[in-house]
Amino acid sequence: MAVDSAFSSPLGPPACKKDAKALQFIEEMTRNADSVQARVLAEILTQNSQTEYLTRFNLNGATDRETFKSKLPVITYEDLRPEIQRIANGDRSPILSAHPISEFLTSSGTSAGERKLMPTIKEELDRRQLLYSLLMPVMNLYVPGLDEGKGLYFLFVKSETRTPGGLLARPVLTSYYKSDHFKTRPYDPYNVYTSPNEAILCPDSFQSMYTQMLCGLFERQQVLRVGAVFASGLLRAIRFLQLNWDQLTQDIETGSLNKKITDPSLRDCMAKILKSNPELAESVRQECSKDNWEGIITRIWPNTKYLDVIVTGAMAQYIPTLDYYSGRLPLACTMYASSECYFGLNLNPMSKPSEVSYTIMPNMAYFEFLPHEPNSAVFSRDSPPKLVDLVDVEVGKEYELVITTYAGLCRYRVGDILRVTGFHNSAPQFSFVRRKNVLLSIDSDKTDEAELQKAVENASQLLRDFNTSVVEYTSYADTKSIPGHYVIYWELLVKDSANSPSDEVLEQCCLAMEESLNSVYRQGRVADNSIGPLEIRVVKSGTFEELMDYAISRGASINQYKVPRCVNFTPIMELLDSRVVSAHFSPALPHWTPERRR
Repeated sequence: MAVDSAFSSPLGPPACKKDAKALQFIEEMTRNADSVQARVLAEILTQNSQTEYLTRFNLNGATDRETFKSKLPVITYEDLRPEIQRIANGDRSPILSAHPISEFLTSSGTSAGERKLMPTIKEELDRRQLLYSLLMPVMNLYVPGLDEGKGLYFLFVKSETRTPGGLLARPVLTSYYKSDHFKTRPYDPYNVYTSPNEAILCPDSFQSMYTQMLCGLFERQQVLRVGAVFASGLLRAIRFLQLNWDQLTQDIETGSLNKKITDPSLRDCMAKILKSNPELAESVRQECSKDNWEGIITRIWPNTKYLDVIVTGAMAQYIPTLDYYSGRLPLACTMYASSECYFGLNLNPMSKPSEVSYTIMPNMAYFEFLPHEPNSAVFSRDSPPKLVDLVDVEVGKEYELVITTYAGLCRYRVGDILRVTGFHNSAPQFSFVRRKNVLLSIDSDKTDEAELQKAVENASQLLRDFNTSVVEYTSYADTKSIPGHYVIYWELLVKDSANSPSDEVLEQCCLAMEESLNSVYRQGRVADNSIGPLEIRVVKSGTFEELMDYAISRGASINQYKVPRCVNFTPIMELLDSRVVSAHFSPALPHWTPERRR
């Protein structure tokens, strides 16, 4: 029920007084974006003025933008790696931040094959919580009645480790779910989950998924929205239901819990929820036992109004499958965030995935934008780039995001390429274009061209004994199967047909490639079951020449043609697949442990 006009907002009529305050806050921040940015930078520079990093650049107490930009360089993770390593090893002096580093947030981006370590401070949790608190007030403008039901969200914690100096290192969402901000969150009728905290916080991915699914099935009539962080995660949940519905419905029918659920706190929690309900079990069983799973989400959860998942960037590849399983329910992308910083939110969450724009909230960090021109010269400290302030970006142009955070990152290149789509008041709105340099991605993994090249080189060593080499290769992320997997097309030069590599050798090549990929990929394969076995498809000799002929027929220059290292254009995929002579899958899991390589 909307509140009276005294609390109205330019964004629309708020659902309650609490929402009115949140919407008013959004208006204040976006109307005054430039002055908020100036204040944020001054606060950061004042707070961290005595840190080792800032004193290096002789700011002498200055907090204005001009001095800051003239004295501090634009940096990447590699530039900060020595400082981050010192903090990880136990140096507690104020290196990057005046406030103590509370933990490291592990990025899905990698450096030297390991997750990047992003230092954070306790107060950042408050900032993240603030952004979360704005999401439902905006959603309530578009979808009424969400206080009358619950959200079925598949949320998981991932493994954490400690650095040599004793600091926790874990993904940002694991940090958030384990915080009091999440565990002791106040009751909010607009934000009630079917999953109990015990299920979300269970470190065993099977037990966590099983009990979250079971709770979601028990409350199927109360579910008004279904979600996960990424689209791939929601599809994994659907696949899990396909594989486990028989046991799940048995638990519902009998009111007893599957013996595979061994976590004591989870069993205690589920004992209070589980009650025998043969009628519910039969209705779920009837739907799940059908061969056709089209629209299964709305068949099982008939009151679902939308799916809450990220479907921008690499996740866009999952939209057709989500449409199939949901009967084309609206897909809501609500916020834009990373391990380094939470950035902003979608003020029109019901927009089509192709039209999603995120409004940057100027209170979250100090934002600058590096104009993205793919063919521009590489810059150096002697020829620094000209960065643009938040309010000065231009509609239609693309930029790389550069951030300065309260936790001590200064002029740090995040690696996201964004396109300006418009403004809300004086705050720009961006569509996410892509991660810089990422070729392949199935879940939270990100594989770039250099890494793929190294993996191919390592795997091709196994072909030497057979006097065989990889002439050419390309790849694509196959998301038709659940979970998705990497497909690598190889054209081989076999110099001795009597001694060509066997199927077993080519399978070992698949595994060798997986062993060469970064720890995020290997964790997805081993611990999270979010990525399937890598596949090598061997194509006929001459296939890549045909590929070049096709590209030239479409207008590519023969002088500048380079084999694309990743393909997703349907005619090219069809050409490659029509030339496949054999397909091989990785026969085992690659090595992975939560511990970082020293």
